[in-house]
Amino acid sequence: MTGARMQKPRRTKADAFYAPPHLPRTTASDAEPDTAVPSICIDGAAKHYPGAEKPALERVDLSIHRNEFFTLLGPSGCGKTTLLRAIAGFEDLTSGTIRLDGEPIDRLPPNRRPINTVFQHYALFPHMTVAENVAYPLRRLKVADTEVRQTVEQMLALVRLDGFADRRPAKLSGGQQQRVALARALAPHPRILLLDEPLSALDLKLRQEMRVELKQIQEETGITFLFVTHDQEEALAMSDRIAVMNHGRVEQVGSPDEVYDAPVNRFVASFIGETNLLSGSVVSSAGENLSVCLEEGVELAVKARRPVGDAVLLSIRLENVHLRPPGGAPVPAVVKRRVFLGTDTLVVVQVGTQEVQARIQNADGVVDIPAVGTACSLEIKAGAVRIVEDRML
Repeated sequence: MTGARMQKPRRTKADAFYAPPHLPRTTASDAEPDTAVPSICIDGAAKHYPGAEKPALERVDLSIHRNEFFTLLGPSGCGKTTLLRAIAGFEDLTSGTIRLDGEPIDRLPPNRRPINTVFQHYALFPHMTVAENVAYPLRRLKVADTEVRQTVEQMLALVRLDGFADRRPAKLSGGQQQRVALARALAPHPRILLLDEPLSALDLKLRQEMRVELKQIQEETGITFLFVTHDQEEALAMSDRIAVMNHGRVEQVGSPDEVYDAPVNRFVASFIGETNLLSGSVVSSAGENLSVCLEEGVELAVKARRPVGDAVLLSIRLENVHLRPPGGAPVPAVVKRRVFLGTDTLVVVQVGTQEVQARIQNADGVVDIPAVGTACSLEIKAGAVRIVEDRML
């Protein structure tokens, strides 16, 4: 998840999109997120349902950039869909404000917000053809027939369904139906496109293909996408930035690299990817070079600033744990379990009273994985160890 990101292609189609008369056209020249211009500002958003023990949203503050692919990620019931529905106008906030391009939209009905939504179940009209489904929002806006036909053609080309205009939804695969729903939502050229777990009904291979297509479409159109998912892999693969949510609160906001490599607390570390969480205490400190004692005689080097004596929780990603022969690395261990997973093998070792997991690539000649019960040692670089807040609600 590290390294420089690829340069995004310049927008090639956004200027051709229809924009309803009451909305301004987007004029950005490329698809790079514009960090100087927030598209959506959410301030102190809270939602309390009558009779509920806990709030669905608890003072959420977010700023989403123009032209950004932004993801709300979290487990079921964390508040991400409630927040999405509040932005769309389908839910009223108990308190807080939502602004679009600086203007409050809290009191606008859904049909007056320049926002469209793609739902988990695509809600296509079964009696209409693909072209008629895509044209539907434009017809409601009383767009001229010539412009409707032109826009439908552009949208179907964008989602690669050029030859499907006369088919009905029942004759389409799940992935094709998802593309039609996307084309219909994009046809009026909304400023914001909300996507509520739109890939969850698809099988794994199709989900992986649609991730690539969704990201490409977002880059080509330059429209701000706000994506909701509980699937961490989806979020990491597509997003410019991610907000990790839990129990109605935002735990961390950052790029995929940041939330994966530098989680701020136990919840983020354990929810995104796999990690080892180890308890220890700081026994020496020299600037940003710490020594943390896990067990008597077992110490790890850590890059951080903490006073001596602090109890800390360490997060170490499995791919950063390297097995070495006994005495070949600072941390002594004993192999407890091995699980073959195809491309790699999960190895569980005992370090004192704590277990540590490692993933070892099954590439020919890379490493000999020790047998269960065998002594080994662990090499873990200081920069791969993160101190996280010990909070997981």
